[in-house]
Amino acid sequence: MSLVAAAIALFSFDQIVLPDGFRQGISLLAYLLALMWMLAVVDFITGRRVLNKLSIAPRNLDGLPGIAVAPLLHGNFGHLAANSGPLVILGSVILLQGLEVLVLVTVFCWVFSGVGIWLLGRPGTRHLGASGVVFGYLGYLLLRGYFERSPGAIAAAVVVGLLYGSALWGLLPLQRGKSWVGHGMGFLAGAIVARKLNIMLEWVRYNSGF
Repeated sequence: MSLVAAAIALFSFDQIVLPDGFRQGISLLAYLLALMWMLAVVDFITGRRVLNKLSIAPRNLDGLPGIAVAPLLHGNFGHLAANSGPLVILGSVILLQGLEVLVLVTVFCWVFSGVGIWLLGRPGTRHLGASGVVFGYLGYLLLRGYFERSPGAIAAAVVVGLLYGSALWGLLPLQRGKSWVGHGMGFLAGAIVARKLNIMLEWVRYNSGF
């Protein structure tokens, strides 16, 4: 049984039918990943002279656009490859709670981690990559089990912890070149959504008109 299939089973003790929008969510994750790889190829072809300039530069006005686009960009193919698997796997597990949950977690972690890097990152550094979103997914899944207390959410938190628990070392400034601020802000963003999910969903539904 594949990892995604196992996660589906964990979230579906009392239901076999996947939530509405599951296929659309998988397509969304696939398109997002394809866009990242396409941009990585373009960046490589152009000698990494263009797209990397769109990274987040802390407390620099020129770095503000990076909040929106930096998660799509990566320093090299190895960096992107390291983020690709967790992004799709963890995103797919979140998707089992519904497409709107995946979109909410993704957007909130994307923006929150980006703003956090811009405000708290070390001056003179530049930050890019989807690690903030990945750590946001991780924080959400680990803590949603605690806050929701449902068997499926708890089991998923345990499995995700066993598979990706070692990644939590990335929250500490132990290795040069790693954006531990981005990791930490992403994880915090995921924790916030895990705690306030129902309130945030109600706010989105009310203000979006759906």
